[in-house]
Parts: sequence; C-alpha cells; structure tokens
Amino acid sequence: MRSLAFNIAYWVLSIGYTLAAVIAALTPGRAATGWIIRRYVRRMVQAMRLLAGIRIEYRGEERLPAGAFIIAAKHQSWGDGFSVYDRFDDLAFVTGAHLEKFPLMATVLRKLGAIVVNNCGGREARDALKDRAADAHRDGRRILIYPEGNLAKVGEKYRYRSGVWHMYRDFDMPVVPVATNLGLFWPQEAFEKHPGTATLEFLDPIPTGLPKDEFLARLEAAIEGRTAELVAAASNAPVIAAVQVPTPDEARRARAIAEKAPA
Repeated sequence: MRSLAFNIAYWVLSIGYTLAAVIAALTPGRAATGWIIRRYVRRMVQAMRLLAGIRIEYRGEERLPAGAFIIAAKHQSWGDGFSVYDRFDDLAFVTGAHLEKFPLMATVLRKLGAIVVNNCGGREARDALKDRAADAHRDGRRILIYPEGNLAKVGEKYRYRSGVWHMYRDFDMPVVPVATNLGLFWPQEAFEKHPGTATLEFLDPIPTGLPKDEFLARLEAAIEGRTAELVAAASNAPVIAAVQVPTPDEARRARAIAEKAPA
C-alpha cells in the first residue's frame, strides 16, 4: 500500500507541478520556474518520507566548499535527484535528452538552465555539455552530474565518463563526490519502495588541478568505496558483497593513487 500511495502521489505531483512550471516559464527570468520546481522537489522528498517511509539522512554537508562547485553523485534511484536538489537553492543539473521526450518538459528544462546532453555521448554530447555548463558556470551556479551517465543497481558500476573531468578542468572548480545507498529503498525506477533510512553523503572535495586519469580514478574510488560501505551498513552485509571486482586497469590506478597519497 505504501508503494501504491507514493506512486499515485508521484504522478499527481509531477503532472501538477510541471503544468505550473510551464506557465511560470512564460514569465521573464528563471526565478518563477525555479521557485515552483524547488517546491515540487520538496513535496517529493516529503512524499518519500510520509508515504513510502523513506527518510533521507544527509551527511558531510560541512565539507561543501564555498562558492561554485561540481557535485558528482552515484545514481541508484530516481529519488537521488530529488534528494540532492533539495539541499540547494539554485542547482544546475546535467540530464539526458530522453527527458525532453516528455510533453512540456523541454520547455521547463530550458527555462531552468538544465544541461541537456545526448545519452549516447560522442562529440555532439561533449560540445553540448561544454556550452551549457559554461552558462551555468558564468552564473555562479553549482552543477550536479552523474558521472556514470546511467542508473545503476546496488552493487553495479558503469564506466565513469570524462564529461565531469572536462568541466572540472575547464571551469577550475572543485568536485564534491556523493555516495548513497538510496537504491536499497527505491531501486532505480522500481514501483516497489522499501521503508527505512537512506543515506546521502557529501565526501571530501577533490581539489582542482589533477590530470584526467588521476582525477577519474580518485573520483571513482571515493564514490564507489563509500557507497559500498553505506550499502553494507544498511543491509548488514560485508562490504565486498556490494562492490564489483576491479579490472586490472582499475587496480593499477588505485595502487597509483595509494602510492601518491601522504602517509
């Protein structure tokens, strides 16, 4: 019954607030549309708690740097975006072009200044990411990106794409990795929800200036390692059960990072 109640609320809220955001998009500037979307996100997080029984525990917010930065998060659930967005007043986010297929969503995304890229990647996607992210950076906004570019099952990992590194290099902004175990409670796009307390943790920022391979290895190690620990803690399972065995390349990169780390 919890899952049914939440899913009804999900679609009612989504349709209602999308229509309101489309109307707001007719007004000058981003303020009105942004205000409505923030209220939508807040209501969704409340519905997760009150209807689905999923509470979000936020950790590590004291680690967030001042000014603009990039948030690189693990993506296990549709709830991830609501949970992160709810903590910031004006967040630009990278999303796939598939969202523009929904009626009216393209209008809202453009007005919000969302960074919409082709899910298939390639030169066109990289150029779109660079151009639209540059607009957000110019406005001093924080940027949310999911570096794997996919919804991952708990214990699953996709290749970390280089788009996050290009923004990190081009805009000279620190990157804050985010780990979560929300997929245990709201798996990917699943109808069924599982009540409990999920954790979303902001990790230590990665400082600017690192070369590509070192940056991506450090980002992946931070997100995947802490995500595995959060999953294990919530499921009372050994950490190894939540982590894929690394490939030889991944193992070499991890050793290189460890050798460079201060004792």
